Amino acid sequence: MIFVGGVPFPTDDSSSSQSQEHDILTALMEHPVLVSASSSLNDVEERKFSVSKDSSLSISRHNTWVYIFQREYATVDPALVDAVGTDEATTCVGIVIRNQKSGMTSVAHLDSPYIVDVGLDQMLASVVNQSSDAMLDVHIIGGFDDGSPKHVNGITEGHAELEGYSFPLCKKIVESLAKSNMKFQIHTLHVLGHNTRRDSEGNSYPIFSGLLVETATGSIFPASFDATTRCPDEVVRRIRVTAAFEDGSWEGRLLETYDTQNDQFVIAPCTWNMRKIHIALMLQNLSDQEILLTCSTSPFAEAPDFVDGLRRQWDYLIQHPDWRETFPSKQPRIFQRTEDNIWVRHQAKLAIPELKGTEN
Repeated sequence: MIFVGGVPFPTDDSSSSQSQEHDILTALMEHPVLVSASSSLNDVEERKFSVSKDSSLSISRHNTWVYIFQREYATVDPALVDAVGTDEATTCVGIVIRNQKSGMTSVAHLDSPYIVDVGLDQMLASVVNQSSDAMLDVHIIGGFDDGSPKHVNGITEGHAELEGYSFPLCKKIVESLAKSNMKFQIHTLHVLGHNTRRDSEGNSYPIFSGLLVETATGSIFPASFDATTRCPDEVVRRIRVTAAFEDGSWEGRLLETYDTQNDQFVIAPCTWNMRKIHIALMLQNLSDQEILLTCSTSPFAEAPDFVDGLRRQWDYLIQHPDWRETFPSKQPRIFQRTEDNIWVRHQAKLAIPELKGTEN
């Protein structure tokens, strides 16, 4: 169930037609409260999150934070974590669900309509707990209008092959929220036309592709992150995203990464084969422009470090062709926070079976 401005948002549960689903998204995009919220967000300067000493890159210092990559989610306790965020969401969508009573906050980086239903269930499992009647604050940012340049009120005219990648994802998100028995108070719907700017030639780009949540207050800010804050285990986590597509155990699900109760990252093992190594070798030989056109759903809207991030993944795979080097004994990679708020890998000791003496 969706609320906007404290009022239930009307939906017709008796119709499941494509046009009805489109009407829900259209009506939300046109809602005065959400239009005003998007307009206000556009006036907010993007925060560049960094732990660098360079003050031009730093925002107000958060003692503890959690960063989410594509297809990951994390639920954080405000008693342990000050901020949580994600970026690099061009045709992807960042979604925040926060329990008004407990302050428990879940953030996900959704990249496909096919993971929305199970992904939302994963997020809600740790946000709602026993309080199923709690009002849940929702913020949705990303997914710029990558379809036809002809759009009205943030919705592309004439869909089908012109709807791009963002529209089906946004449609599925609001459809799933509307059908749920939970109470979702949508505060921000900064997607599609509301999150799109165009150059003089009509090319479209996202206004914002990232967000930061202050967990104590639930305040949302547009944000971007640098290499010092996209941690821990950046390269392996990025590789795991692509590896998950070939792992049936992750089908339709968000990648579990963060241990809420213990405030640590637990990177579940993934595998790769020589086919992936051969692909990495082939892609590594492409030019930057060819990589953008081959590997991105929005090649003209990616951040400057997009190609570098891909090349570092391919380098890692080429240098570590055997996944067992990364996940010995198929054990997860665990990272714990130090007193200085630095993520350090925990080297678990493998159990060694006791050797029994033999009789001669």
